[in-house]
Amino acid sequence: MLTIASDLKIFVYTRPADMRKGIHGLAGLVRSEFDADPTDGSLFVFINRKRDRLKMLYFESGGFWLYYRVLESGTFEPLHSDDNDVPSLRLDATQLSMLLAGVSLVGSTHRRKRYAHPEKEHAA
Repeated sequence: MLTIASDLKIFVYTRPADMRKGIHGLAGLVRSEFDADPTDGSLFVFINRKRDRLKMLYFESGGFWLYYRVLESGTFEPLHSDDNDVPSLRLDATQLSMLLAGVSLVGSTHRRKRYAHPEKEHAA
């Protein structure tokens, strides 16, 4: 389980990201598209075009963490910046938790489809 500090700066790349990129490729996107330093202690979130995969890049104690989430079914909510020229959006820890759990951040709150492991039938 991933614990996210409430005061953590979280930025989402609102354009589709190439999930073949590793740590250095995503750090390059942070520098070029976010105009930010990937080692500043912020969490950077990237979602692919089909919105079924998500990567989070985080720098801590002299090294990068790369978290990778692949959904078995369903999609992550599409996120858009108010300014089309800005390819990033800032979220807080609660919004990120909601995004990861499939809860819509826009409009009325509802849960997006997620994989549910089939219940094993127990013999009586």
